[in-house]
Amino acid sequence: MPLNKAYLTCGRNKESDECLSPYYAIYPLLEFLPKEKIIWCPFDKHYHAFVQVLENEGFKVEYSHIHINEKQDFFKYEPKHWDMIVSNPPFSQKDKILKRCYALNKPFALLLPINSLQGQARFKLFKENLELLVFDKRIDFYTKGNLNKTAKGVHFGSAFFCNQVLPQKLVFKSLNKTDESLI
Repeated sequence: MPLNKAYLTCGRNKESDECLSPYYAIYPLLEFLPKEKIIWCPFDKHYHAFVQVLENEGFKVEYSHIHINEKQDFFKYEPKHWDMIVSNPPFSQKDKILKRCYALNKPFALLLPINSLQGQARFKLFKENLELLVFDKRIDFYTKGNLNKTAKGVHFGSAFFCNQVLPQKLVFKSLNKTDESLI
């Protein structure tokens, strides 16, 4: 059986965590987000796709970034007013982030690798309260600060791991990879 070398050698640290989502990855989630809710994007800067797409679609958005400074550390900080979390978190901290999201007891949608389903700690969190928005294709992320071109041939599938967002436990959507422009 051949080894999946890309998976075995992929980064799992802070330096490899700054993989930015393309616009097209966010559009399938929009129909499930209530316009009257304030969305917190805790792992984003103003120019990231989550903030850009949500604001352009008329959502109220609060954003902060886990690595900017201690004042916005996701594990200690939260905005005064917010109703739900939507973002692409650093994958290397997914267990800690998911635990905090469930503890906050508000709706969330986090874009994570599909293999995040496995794991003893996550199993306990997901057992009763997981909804998945699964795609027909893999998402090509922007990596290493290159916002001009996505990295093609990503070695893992992604899905939105949600709580209190989707109408059912499992939803399938198609991605339109040609839609990289904002409306």
